[in-house]
Amino acid sequence: MLEKKEHNYEKAVLVGVITQNQDEEKLVEYMDELEFLAFTAGATVQKRFTQKLTQPDSKTFIGSGKALEIKEYVKENEIGTVIFDDELSPSQLKNLEREMEVKILDRTNLILDIFAQRAQTSYARTQVELAQYQYLLPRLTRMWTHLERQKGGIGMRGPGETEIETDRRIIRDRITLLKDKLKTIDKQMATQRNNRGKVVRAALVGYTNVGKSTLMNSLSKSEVFAENKLFATLDTTVRKVVIGNLPFLLTDTVGFIRKLPTQLVESFKSTLDEVREADLLIHVVDISHESFEDHIASVNQILMEINAHQKPMIMVFNKIDDFSYEKKDEDDLTPGTKKNISLEEWKKTWMAKSKYPTVFISALTKENFPEMKKLIYDEVMKIHISRFPYNDFLFEYFDNDEEENTN
Repeated sequence: MLEKKEHNYEKAVLVGVITQNQDEEKLVEYMDELEFLAFTAGATVQKRFTQKLTQPDSKTFIGSGKALEIKEYVKENEIGTVIFDDELSPSQLKNLEREMEVKILDRTNLILDIFAQRAQTSYARTQVELAQYQYLLPRLTRMWTHLERQKGGIGMRGPGETEIETDRRIIRDRITLLKDKLKTIDKQMATQRNNRGKVVRAALVGYTNVGKSTLMNSLSKSEVFAENKLFATLDTTVRKVVIGNLPFLLTDTVGFIRKLPTQLVESFKSTLDEVREADLLIHVVDISHESFEDHIASVNQILMEINAHQKPMIMVFNKIDDFSYEKKDEDDLTPGTKKNISLEEWKKTWMAKSKYPTVFISALTKENFPEMKKLIYDEVMKIHISRFPYNDFLFEYFDNDEEENTN
């Protein structure tokens, strides 16, 4: 099994490319996110390297000249890790490691490493291990070159499997075993979901590190782990929540991210089933992040991929306490940017025309919590009444904030 790793902070550099599909502004944004990923994994970033290419180089991804420049820098500054913003092919990884003589990671490997650190339950660890092995299998050639028999010499001749073929077979067997184990757990979780009866189920979805777990703690008065790092939550948590006098189940799910490794989407199928089978989605957005619109698009894309995009949804724009903007001078005639839009102006843009109910809150300071609770209550009640049409008179909303404050 691939064990969780305890990290000492190690020095690293980041590498990204500007292409036809990814301009310089977009690259800077992705590199900021990659640096946050590296910090979460346990690395301190010393420098960023960027390269302009029509398309990535097939041998080294960045070209031999840039690879040499990075090699000289890491050698002079005793850097142990080079992290690439995109997924590298097995041959690119092999060539880069041979050229630079340091550890090479790509975005996928970095995310998998964070998941390995964060997985707490046996189920989450099994999911991560499966994803790691699926990533590892085609890359064994670079990891076990010292065991190949092509070198010749005494003891290296004769019939039988080469070491790398043996390892491939062991990993394939392990992948089959893990898939069977996950199938068993999936059945158990499906049974658990069925046992919840007809209680309305809501799921918190959103980009990673937008405050879903903090919101979960506030609504359910529970202690779900929350931290200002990426992927703080891997294990699905379900809690009973009562708003007014209406009970429902609330699920906290793993955060989404751009360029999410396909291995993780597959291995975390059961976690995503909680989203698929929810009656209501509460899409949490970090309004203070300058790329929050891109985050919304990324989450919507993944919801479409798992066929959950047509469910009733509430848009919750979180972290208004952290929101800031640059006010333009009245005599400034230069075109405004997103940085110049105030919160009130944002509310009048496409958000005002959104087909989903929208609310702006702070999960930390609980600002506008009564409005959000009323919004969730109304949406849950609609679903509940459609399920139990003869007891709608039982649910007349009352605000229990005052009662909470007096306790």
